Amino acid sequence: MRTHITKIITSALLLTASTAALAETHCTDAPSDEWISQADMEERISEMGYKIKEFKVTEGNCYEIYGWDEQERRVEIYFNPVDASIVKQEVED
Repeated sequence: MRTHITKIITSALLLTASTAALAETHCTDAPSDEWISQADMEERISEMGYKIKEFKVTEGNCYEIYGWDEQERRVEIYFNPVDASIVKQEVED
């Protein structure tokens, strides 16, 4: 019985891990020397009207921010670091 429970738990953990890996947002395959600098990107994002709480580089080669838009809604946005286009955006109403 104990072995059966262990197998169930292991299967659930593997399924969760593989689902998370599939959900990762990918922005570019361009080498990092072709990216807009982080400082310039933060400035561009601010000029777009966003307030940045956290700025980071993801494993999917994106610039990601957590912050607020012009309407003070919370946002999570993934930007292509080569051309500053929005790849994915989540807005909390």
